[in-house]
Amino acid sequence: MTPDGEQQIFAELVGRRRGPGLAGILGILGAVLLGFAAMSFVAANWQEMSRLLRLSIIFAGLLGSYAAAALLFERRMDAFAHAAVLLGVAVFGAGIMLIAQMYHIDGRPPFAVLVWALGGLGAGVLLRSNPALVASALVFALWWGWEPVLANRAHLPFLLPLAGIGAMFLAERWRPGLHVVGALAAAWIVWLGYIENHGHLHWLGALIGLAASAALVAALEKAPDANLFGADVRAVAPPALGYAMVAAFAGSFAMQFIENPALPELVLLAAVTMGLLLGGIVYGVRAGLRAIVWLGYTGFSAEILSLYFNTVGTLLGSSVFFLVAGLIVIALAGLAWRLHRAEELRQGAVP
Repeated sequence: MTPDGEQQIFAELVGRRRGPGLAGILGILGAVLLGFAAMSFVAANWQEMSRLLRLSIIFAGLLGSYAAAALLFERRMDAFAHAAVLLGVAVFGAGIMLIAQMYHIDGRPPFAVLVWALGGLGAGVLLRSNPALVASALVFALWWGWEPVLANRAHLPFLLPLAGIGAMFLAERWRPGLHVVGALAAAWIVWLGYIENHGHLHWLGALIGLAASAALVAALEKAPDANLFGADVRAVAPPALGYAMVAAFAGSFAMQFIENPALPELVLLAAVTMGLLLGGIVYGVRAGLRAIVWLGYTGFSAEILSLYFNTVGTLLGSSVFFLVAGLIVIALAGLAWRLHRAEELRQGAVP
């Protein structure tokens, strides 16, 4: 084998490596534990320290973390460098809280969390650290969760940093970060129904999730080879579709079983929900998306069980409903089999 061939094989193997590996994961977990240890130790001994010593500990921990990260990046020990950056983000947050306590700085507590999130975002962007960006997204989520409780309204500004962090993860093609952003976006959509209009806006969350699902399916069908911030639609859209389905189902579920509608409205909502879930299952089977299929199965099972327990007092009504639902599902199964058979015949797979 020639030296050029060895270099090409090595480069290909390096390119196939995904994720930080066991050493990187343990390093990041160790950094998180060190961050909590530092905060606990300082908090336990805070009153016994002078102000100068307190500030020295905070800034020494902050500068030491980022200096260690720079050194580790230079030595190409990226996993441990990201752990050091994450430790710096934790120390920065602890420093904000402790300094505010030391100087009796009063104000709106979520603002301090926002400053912490912005600091983590800056560290993640400047040092190109995906774990730091994930930590920043989670702290932004803490800010989002705190503000609506105080203001009793949806927190729209949260979507701006979340979209920016998601765009950076797309550019880096880092799937774990995209899952974090997708889960937080779905949670925001679901929470919207509970915080606005006295908890009676679930229909909007269901509609947003449904519209996002339709847009993602259209993107997969019409432009599967397109790029979004450098990432292929085929790689990004399926996970996003899963989170959109979860948001849509959560909104519909709340409309049926939390808002307690009248029986005719409940039956109508249930029929529409099950129809959409079956459509998602059929699409997942046809497109070869197993996660979508299992999400559809899970949602359908939850819907059936919830309907049963909600209508258990009217046994006749329950039996008629499940009879009709069973017949519809069987008919759809037969239709799906015929479509699959026709596709095999068209491609010549069956003689």
